[in-house]
Amino acid sequence: MSEPDAGTRDPYAPFRPRSGRWVPLAAGVVTIAVFGFVALTLPKGGVTGWTGVDAAALFLFGAAMAAFLWRYTAIKAVPSDEGLLVRNLFLTRTLSWAEILGVQFGGGSPWLILDLADTEQLAVMAVQRADGAFARQEAERLAALVQAHALDDPSAG
Repeated sequence: MSEPDAGTRDPYAPFRPRSGRWVPLAAGVVTIAVFGFVALTLPKGGVTGWTGVDAAALFLFGAAMAAFLWRYTAIKAVPSDEGLLVRNLFLTRTLSWAEILGVQFGGGSPWLILDLADTEQLAVMAVQRADGAFARQEAERLAALVQAHALDDPSAG
């Protein structure tokens, strides 16, 4: 199923990466399978063998890696009438539209960057350069939302 272009897409649809969502999911499944296989087939006992605790620890390490990769699948940015919820890898932040002064999607950054009123910048990992033309459309959609809400704000000067 193909994505609608930016002109027909709901402006308040959540922003989600494409490759940045499916690649870690697939890598997590492969990680669990490989670490599980190795943990089950390790030579056990003897002088050079592994113990059951060693095998369990190896599997748990693989599960921890998969859980970290799973966190990448939760990356998103959700716009609403009030503002933008940005869920990155480790941090989630809710911004009002008035807090967002600009949108950057250029230079060397792998993600879209928001310029904030408190002079800080916030990466939006949900819009990733790796997604090519789709990411540029999404950056334009977010910039249009920021601009539309700036025009609606009577305190914006």
